[in-house]
Amino acid sequence: MFKPLSLYLALRYVRSRHGNGFSSFISASSTIGIALGVMVLIVVLSAMNGFERALAQRLLSVVPHGEIISVNEPLADWQKSMVQVLKNPNVIAAAPVIKMTGMMQKGTQLKGVEIRGVDLQLEKQVSSIADYMIAGSWQGLAQEKSQENGIVIGSGIAKKLGLVVGEQVQILLPQPSQGQTSLKKQFPVPIRQQVNIVGIFKFGGVIDDSLAYISLKQAADIMQYHANQVQGIRIKVADVFQAPSIIREIAYNFDSYVYILDWTRTQGHLFNDIQLVRMIMYIVLVIVIAVASFNIVSTLIMAVNDKKGDIAILKTMGASSPMIMTTFMIQGLVNGVLGCIIGALSGVYLATNLTSIVSHIETFFDKKFLSADVYFIDFLPSYLNQSDVTITVVTALVMSLLATIYPAWQATKIEPAQVLGQM
Repeated sequence: MFKPLSLYLALRYVRSRHGNGFSSFISASSTIGIALGVMVLIVVLSAMNGFERALAQRLLSVVPHGEIISVNEPLADWQKSMVQVLKNPNVIAAAPVIKMTGMMQKGTQLKGVEIRGVDLQLEKQVSSIADYMIAGSWQGLAQEKSQENGIVIGSGIAKKLGLVVGEQVQILLPQPSQGQTSLKKQFPVPIRQQVNIVGIFKFGGVIDDSLAYISLKQAADIMQYHANQVQGIRIKVADVFQAPSIIREIAYNFDSYVYILDWTRTQGHLFNDIQLVRMIMYIVLVIVIAVASFNIVSTLIMAVNDKKGDIAILKTMGASSPMIMTTFMIQGLVNGVLGCIIGALSGVYLATNLTSIVSHIETFFDKKFLSADVYFIDFLPSYLNQSDVTITVVTALVMSLLATIYPAWQATKIEPAQVLGQM
């Protein structure tokens, strides 16, 4: 015999178990339960990885990784500040910005907007918003006339106000702060300016409903800034998840007081939600695997009761308690191994093809599960991480192994004299 006795007996008992209908059903249910738990857990973790990856590669390609905004006075020489920012080895690119909040008016309709005055070329290095233009062009702001009154708006704003490229609209902006406001000027008349729509972008989510871009020169004129003065610097870093510490390190080297902003303040709730859902789903599905593993306990207890005579004979022939315990542990572990193999293979296949599978389901039912008007993506992303598969399979195997210990230990407590005397 070229295999250990415990392994040989365990495999014999597994094959003989198929003749018992109820025992076979309990055994199959434990295998199927473990397989389903492993499969769903791999798919869910892959979907969470996909959302996290989409957040980093798509949403954060438009949202700046970090911003340094002046507190009191504007940054006097933004080119010099840019050089200082780019000295940090973790910074990929930087661009000047002037931020304003106002209203856009067409007839009697009003829409709140966040306006960003940007340098057209430098902004493309920290943001890929130019890649999402659906009408007009990003370079339309570079034209001589457009630098004075051109604007690029989100599709949500255009839809709300019924705007198209080439149309003129009015923006209302607060007066620039000039120190202490006198009592007679508590409610200053807002700045009214006619702008021409030179481009419309569509990214998805709330960005389309609130964001607009104008040239840096136009924003500086509105804010009454002098030459080379800007409100802040937008920064793109190599590792988005290290952005808070990188931006803080850069800000500490500035001579003036600045606000330290990073993407975790504006979009961090999305990342936190992904992590929270990942943790909850992991706990829930691990419990599902644990419940399925406990069916192994029932299967082994019935197997031990059925094989009492065999155990007694083995003991009289000199079989040790560890050998008997190992035999039944291997027998129970077969269910866990089969469940893990089936679940892992199924989970890897589904996770790899999840996006296309969901797309086919959406086409069949003619319904979108994720709306681009609400979320920053309109598809279900998936990214399979090898470590997730390993952790899931190891967790299921450990639970299966733990479930075999008590019934296998009970098998070693059988007394040969009592069992053989009743046969």
